[in-house]
Amino acid sequence: MNMAEVRKQFPILEQEVNGHPLVYLDSAATSQKPQVVIDAINDYYERNNSNVHRGVHTLGSRATEDYEGARDKVREFINASSIKEVVFVRGTTTAINLVASSYGRQNLSEGDEIVLTKMEHHSNIIPWQQVAKETGAKLKYLPLYEDGTISLDDVREAVTDRTKIVAVTHVSNVLGTINPIKEMAKIAHEHGAVIAVDGAQSVPHMKVDVQDLDVDFYAFSGHKMIGPTGIGVLYGKQSLLENMEPVEFGGEMIDFVHLYESTWKELPWKFEGGTPIIAGAVGLAAAIDFLNDVGLDEIEKHEHDVVQYAMEKMNEIDGMTIYGPDAQERAGLVTFNLAGVHPHDLATALDSLGIAVRAGHHCAQPLMRELEVAATARASFYLYNDKKDVDHLVEGLKKAKEYFGDVF
Repeated sequence: MNMAEVRKQFPILEQEVNGHPLVYLDSAATSQKPQVVIDAINDYYERNNSNVHRGVHTLGSRATEDYEGARDKVREFINASSIKEVVFVRGTTTAINLVASSYGRQNLSEGDEIVLTKMEHHSNIIPWQQVAKETGAKLKYLPLYEDGTISLDDVREAVTDRTKIVAVTHVSNVLGTINPIKEMAKIAHEHGAVIAVDGAQSVPHMKVDVQDLDVDFYAFSGHKMIGPTGIGVLYGKQSLLENMEPVEFGGEMIDFVHLYESTWKELPWKFEGGTPIIAGAVGLAAAIDFLNDVGLDEIEKHEHDVVQYAMEKMNEIDGMTIYGPDAQERAGLVTFNLAGVHPHDLATALDSLGIAVRAGHHCAQPLMRELEVAATARASFYLYNDKKDVDHLVEGLKKAKEYFGDVF
C-alpha cells in the first residue's frame, strides 16, 4: 500500500468539520482507525464474542485463539523473545504504573536513585514520585538543552551505582526528541540498573526492537498506533517479570486459590487479572497488520518529510516559536507558539477551519516550566497526513494571526 492510498482507508477523515474538510493533526493524542481495524472489532463481537481461556465451547476457543494470536503478533512486532514477555494492559499509563508498583516497590530502598528526564509525560513522572515517597528513593533529573535534547555525558554522570531505575521516554510527546535509548540502556546496565521506557510516541512511528535496544521494560498504547482505545502493552524481560508480584488480583491470574493463600499463573497471565481486553487485542492485531503492510520504515520516512516541510513553512510566519530539535532529529510533531495568541485561542480558531491540533501543557507541566511557557500548541502527523495538510495548517495560522492581530 503506497502512502497516497493510505488516507482512503480511514473513514473518519472523509468528513467536514465546521464546513471545512477535516485536517486531523492530533495523532500524538490519539490516532484515527482504518476500516480494517473497525471491521476486526465488529467481527469479533458479531461472530466470536466470548470470554477467553475458560470455556471449551467453539466461541470460547475462537476468542482465545484470537486473543493469544494478537499477543504473538505483538511479540513479533517488537521482537520480544517470548510471549511470556508481552503483558496486555489498558495502555502506557497502566504499564508504567505496573512496573513502578511491582518492580519499584520490591527493589527500591532509601537512598536509591531513579533517573528521569525533564521531558517526561506525567505518566512517567507521578508513578515514580509515589514509589520514591514510599521507599525513600531519590529522583534525579537529567539536564535539558535548549534544542530539547539530553546528553549522554550527562547520563553517564547522573547514573551511579545507587541508581536502580532509569525511566525515560523514547520520543517526547512535546518536543519530538528521539532519545538514545540503546546507549542509555548500556549505561544503566553498567551500573546494575534497569531501564523502563515510555514508548507511546515511538512504537507507532518507527521500528522498535526491544532486544536490540536491550531495554528491561517498554510500554506503549494501541490507540496511538491506529488501534482501539483501552489496550496497551507492557514488555518486560522474562527474568524480571518472573520475580515481580501482580498488582491486580482476582480471576484469570490465579493458579490455585485456598482459603488463606493463593498461587499465580505463569507469565504473562499472572499480570492479567479479570476478563481481559479481548476486542482491544483483536483490534490491535489488525492495526499491526496494517502498519506492517505499509511498512514502518516508509511511515518514518514519510513523517520526516512532512515534519520537515511543516517546520520550513511555519518558520516563515512572523512571531512563530517552534520548540525542540531540528527536523532531521525529531519525530513527526511540531509544538509551537504564535506571538500574541494564546494556544487555546489558536486551537479554537484552527478548529473553526476544520483543523484539529492540541493545545495546553500536554501532560508535561515540568517541561512547560523548563520552556518558560504556560502552554503550547501542537500539530502531530501520522501516516495519513501529507503536505497538503501542512498547507492547510499554515494558511490557518496566518488567518488566526491576522484575526487576533486585528482584535488586539
